[in-house]
Amino acid sequence: MNQILLVEDEQSVSGVIKAYLEKEGYQVHSADTGLKGIDLFMTSKYNLVVLDLMLPDISGEEVCKIIRQTSDVHIFMLTAKGSLNDRIEGLKIGADEYLIKPFSPRELTARVNALFRRLNGKVHSSSVMFDDGTLQIDCEKRTVKVSGEERPFTPNEFDILRILVANKGKVLSREQLINKLYGEDFSGFDRTIDVHIKNIRKKIEADTKIPKYVVTVLKAGYKFGGVLVF
Repeated sequence: MNQILLVEDEQSVSGVIKAYLEKEGYQVHSADTGLKGIDLFMTSKYNLVVLDLMLPDISGEEVCKIIRQTSDVHIFMLTAKGSLNDRIEGLKIGADEYLIKPFSPRELTARVNALFRRLNGKVHSSSVMFDDGTLQIDCEKRTVKVSGEERPFTPNEFDILRILVANKGKVLSREQLINKLYGEDFSGFDRTIDVHIKNIRKKIEADTKIPKYVVTVLKAGYKFGGVLVF
């Protein structure tokens, strides 16, 4: 059974979300402060964290940063802060999705279901290497290594890189990437992909000696440009 950690201080909101998710068969553990959420996370194994940003003790952003130090678990952020800059900042610090309050609990549940369908429905048993082994991607272990050093990837960052690699040489628009990543019903914003792409580039292209893997095609989208090692 998939385990979900819900960190939300508004009891009415927390109760509704918990009821909807448990109806779908998920086991939900809830915390009403950031510190309680961190304690729960450190003592149990979770497949997803649903995290409010406006908490009474420490901010949800701080909770996200602490979790990201040790885990690549999926994180859905819930917040009333809906500006573009707020959403971009949330993605930069490690969020996988960003839902703005007020939102429909049915929408959240649909996104959670889509996430687990994607994770449970795809099994990858091979690893691929590019440019004489400079970049190595293991799809079964969901790890990325650059020059032998493992780089930390959030789940969505890994999936975007995997999608680009699987379509090597083909230009994928933002819309195509969003559809492949979240499904056609996703109602997020295009900049989601741009922020994830920027994070991916920092992790695999920081060394100027490393080739440019994620290529921007003007007014079209992105493609993968590595040389496969057979």
